[in-house]
Amino acid sequence: MSDIAITFAIIGGMVVLFISNRVPVAVVALCAALLLYATGILDLPEALAGFGDTTILFIASLFVVSASLDASGVTAWVGKVLVRQAGQDRARLLLLTMLLAAMLTAMIGSSGATAALLPVLVLVAVRLRQPPAQLMMPLAFASYSGSMLVLTGSLVNVLISDAAVEQGMPAFGFFEMSLIGVALLLGHLAIVLLFGARLLPTRLSRGMPEDLSRHSGRLSEQYGLFEDLHQLEVTAASPFIGTPRAALELRLEGRNHPGLSLIAIRGPDRVGLARHRPIAAGDTLIMRGEAAVVQGFMAENGLAPRLAGRPQLNEALFNQDTGFMEVVLPPRSGLIGETVFPGMITESGDLVILGIQRRGERLGPGQVALAAGDTLLLQGTWEALEEQSQDPNVLVVTAPSTLRGQAIPLGTGSRRAIAILLLMVGLLASGAVPSVVAALLAACAVILLGVLKVERAYRAINWNILIMIASLIPLSTAMYKTGAAGLIAETLVAVVGEASPYALLAGLFLLTAGLGQLISSTATALIVIPVAIAAAGAMQVSPRTALVTVAVGAAASFLTPIASSASLMVQGPGGYRFGDYWRLGLPLLAWSFLVAVFLVPFLFPFPWPFGRAA
Repeated sequence: MSDIAITFAIIGGMVVLFISNRVPVAVVALCAALLLYATGILDLPEALAGFGDTTILFIASLFVVSASLDASGVTAWVGKVLVRQAGQDRARLLLLTMLLAAMLTAMIGSSGATAALLPVLVLVAVRLRQPPAQLMMPLAFASYSGSMLVLTGSLVNVLISDAAVEQGMPAFGFFEMSLIGVALLLGHLAIVLLFGARLLPTRLSRGMPEDLSRHSGRLSEQYGLFEDLHQLEVTAASPFIGTPRAALELRLEGRNHPGLSLIAIRGPDRVGLARHRPIAAGDTLIMRGEAAVVQGFMAENGLAPRLAGRPQLNEALFNQDTGFMEVVLPPRSGLIGETVFPGMITESGDLVILGIQRRGERLGPGQVALAAGDTLLLQGTWEALEEQSQDPNVLVVTAPSTLRGQAIPLGTGSRRAIAILLLMVGLLASGAVPSVVAALLAACAVILLGVLKVERAYRAINWNILIMIASLIPLSTAMYKTGAAGLIAETLVAVVGEASPYALLAGLFLLTAGLGQLISSTATALIVIPVAIAAAGAMQVSPRTALVTVAVGAAASFLTPIASSASLMVQGPGGYRFGDYWRLGLPLLAWSFLVAVFLVPFLFPFPWPFGRAA
């Protein structure tokens, strides 16, 4: 069997396994790369070259930058804006999302836009109770349209511009293909809005997160935080002025104030105070206790009541600086048998025990001996909660970082995260540095500036996608090395022959789009560009017309998830199977075909006698 036949056989087997959905796609792709080595088509460095490709580093860095937006509350803010603008209208939500994806793609590319907006759309789907499968795929497909809006929206655009220069023609302008991109985007928007609901699956993804936007309120109700909770203002006559919080807590323990506990201290600017920062006039003490005990405590210590409803009290405990964490004591926990009470400061001195429950029943206000299965509600700074969540003696119900990212829009670090994103966009748009360098700089910056911890950055990277892409890159090498791609191209030219130049554009589009369903758009373009130039010369068609058609075809990877990182990114959150893509992809592909064959020669005309002079 020839090398070409072996390559086609491996591709065919790989596609069959993808469609069957019985074997993880990353495993299938990795086995395909190993088979190319085992059959001698590729040597070992070629078979594993994908794992050292800059594309892998680029995508991994984008996952980290995206996680920084999520952790700092930028994602929650954008999601909140989308929900407010779209309401319960699915069509309006899709319209806004696809437009935003296309515009962002023009600045940072398809992978970057999808990585940045994916957590936003996941959050919106959860809050609006929309099936994620109805939203995720349009996000990826809109990014393909957006790649044609400007020259730097896609590496393929840069490749065809370089090819034009090599043929003695001017380079493509930054906005020269914008009308093509606009036409693609408008057509794709119309198809998704009109037919998407019927063409997309409605299944739920098992990986969808919980909606945590109202989590603090639910915890407050469950633990009865607002029962006997009072806010007391420190007046100028209070003896507490100049006293550290620790001293105040000792005074509460030493005096006859049964059931009275200090929960938190807030400054006049509504910012939580550090444990050792002295109390000052105008500060607010948030305390829990019976009304009669609180009245006596106020009279003795020069305090004044501050009237506040539940929203204000909740905001005082759950905000950009401080939050909640619910933990469960597992069997054999070192805390079993420890004596605690609501309002107690933990041993670390950074957290307050707001509530204790056993089998759903609230315990306290007196002392309680902890037992396996007890749940505790802790309150403190987000940093302290994050550190305490690593304690092996407790099981965290909801990670503080996840709760903070969803429930606190534009939280701590959000300005730094946005600034880093804008800097990365500027570097990508200007081309001042290679795209992988811009993404790596941004990923390093979010860690060095404290927006994201290293451990969270590692968890943010989707290793399944990276292995999948890295394993498919050698497939492009094999198709080029064995001559399989060249054979397909030669067959196309022979079929088109002396037919109309429109037939040539149709053939070029089908060839490019067909290969683009299996291998990356960049690899496809590199294979087809020489064929497009040669065929255009043979038929006296402007090479610019043929090259733009190739670019449109390369941006039409709608039928499978394997050739585009954006389609792979949405596969998990959307709960998609391999065969789900072609249903919506076919009409989108048809529209791209019409644009490539009829609009492209209108904007980039054939030479006489087939059209206006180029």
